Amino acid sequence: MADLSAPKVLEDLIQQAERANASDIHLQKRADATQVAFRLDGIVTPVSDIPADLADHVFGRIKFLARLKTYQDSLPQDGRIDKADVGGQHDIRVATYPTVTGEKIVLRLFSDFTAPTLRELDFPETICVELEKFLRQTAGLLLLTGPAGSGKTTTIYACLRQLLDLGGRHIITVEDPVEQIVSGVMQTEINDARGLTFSKAARHLLRQDPQVLVIGEIRDEETANIAVRAALTGHLVISTLHAGSCRGVFERLLVMCPDHFAIASVVGLVLNQRLIRRLCPACRGDGCESCLRTGYKGRTPLVECVKMDEPMRERLRTHELAAIAPSGSLEAAGRGLVERGLTNDAELRRVLGI
Repeated sequence: MADLSAPKVLEDLIQQAERANASDIHLQKRADATQVAFRLDGIVTPVSDIPADLADHVFGRIKFLARLKTYQDSLPQDGRIDKADVGGQHDIRVATYPTVTGEKIVLRLFSDFTAPTLRELDFPETICVELEKFLRQTAGLLLLTGPAGSGKTTTIYACLRQLLDLGGRHIITVEDPVEQIVSGVMQTEINDARGLTFSKAARHLLRQDPQVLVIGEIRDEETANIAVRAALTGHLVISTLHAGSCRGVFERLLVMCPDHFAIASVVGLVLNQRLIRRLCPACRGDGCESCLRTGYKGRTPLVECVKMDEPMRERLRTHELAAIAPSGSLEAAGRGLVERGLTNDAELRRVLGI
């Protein structure tokens, strides 16, 4: 009976996650049951348990649909499930992993939504204007920073839409993974297992005569130097760099790239962003069925920005990093949202650690 029920359980689980607008489903085996949790607005939220005997069949069903080894639970595996196979609205990326309490599976739901425009990102007007100005340039380097899940990829796709609207330029991306196919853009997905890293892809793609190069992430010195050199030789370059602050971007970049004068010359704009949860409009934070008792529904960005000007470039050349200060701050932006009743102090403290 359990074996016959597993397909239905999996389909119901995926449809429930889609109704809740979850980005991921976490299935963690325990001694007596498997815990089910959804990632809702960036937070992993427990929702139910599956009995151990049924969970074994559900895990087997997932692996079968993802074309994984159903008997393998001691090594990680990765695969994909077509939405048609589970009656869902999203294709699904499957990742299994062994833990001390049993196997864990994470299902990532890939959305088919169209990327928002810059004006739909809910950024402050001043930052939208600066982004639009930068994207009209023919050369320069735009760097985004922020932790995983802070909306950097969404911002990049919005920039791509803006560039396509402007027209007339050959745009190439290197991504990990490609989360949305964009017509009119040459997109490449890196594959570390086959040796196609960000640095190798970027090095070869420069021979494809791009005018705009999007590098999903600067992870090493070689990629950093390629990005700076490309911007210096007449390309518009967009990338991300994990640093935690606008000043931190420059601190890391100065370590990774020895040509500090080049960095000062090519960096045009640095954005540091976070995503903060909005209070559920139905319950105003009390918790209800609509928000799965979390009190929150949906997110909005907090953004701070450094626009490079000549005095700032000169200070950067002399390593006066204390002069690198964003206009506004993440905390000030968050306080404004609290005052408007869109979020609360507890969520602001969680996001910014204050």
